[in-house]
Amino acid sequence: MWNMTDVFLLAENRLLREALIRLLGRRNEVRVVGASAYSPEVSQRITAARPQIVLLDSHGLSSAHATLLPTIRAAIRNLRVVMVDMDPDENTFLRAVRAGVVGYVLKDASALEVASTIRAVVAGEAVCPPSLCLVLFRVVAEQLSASLTSSWGTGLGLSRREQQMVELLRQRLTNKEIAARLNLSEQTVKNHVHHILRKVGAVNRSSITERFQSEQQRSDSVS
Repeated sequence: MWNMTDVFLLAENRLLREALIRLLGRRNEVRVVGASAYSPEVSQRITAARPQIVLLDSHGLSSAHATLLPTIRAAIRNLRVVMVDMDPDENTFLRAVRAGVVGYVLKDASALEVASTIRAVVAGEAVCPPSLCLVLFRVVAEQLSASLTSSWGTGLGLSRREQQMVELLRQRLTNKEIAARLNLSEQTVKNHVHHILRKVGAVNRSSITERFQSEQQRSDSVS
């Protein structure tokens, strides 16, 4: 049998708050200790209630409430934050993860899914839709690769922008795709690629990728 979990609901929409209260009220293992719209005093209300879980909507990530999550997480030890009624948007999801959110529930989730997310989060797990889980794997892989690119590129005298270019070249993006990704003109990208070829001593784009992969293999063998 599950222990009682104290939850504070934070949602701008009154209908959503009332729906969540009814939904969670049917769960014997969940106790709603507070519910509120966003206000200047809401962090104090949450801190006073001392919940284990704060359930909030997408407004919690807005710039108007940028200090809310850091404030309540600092005030309440081991507080877990779950976002509900969310869209499957990659950028919003990643912002939530960076803000310390450990549960991400989509708009079409059932009452059972919300309750099971709360239980999992209380047990020390993180929960997100499988489609967005793939985003985390991709971002971590890109960050590790970018770190190696930076180390390798610095030794070859590449600028920060050129190191970004190497990573995108490694992904076999075209000049047009790189220009769109970095908000540059295609001609600027061509100029950067030309400088990279000269600095690296490569004859073409494929050679840059081959040099990087060789360095990656050498680094892996050393570690």
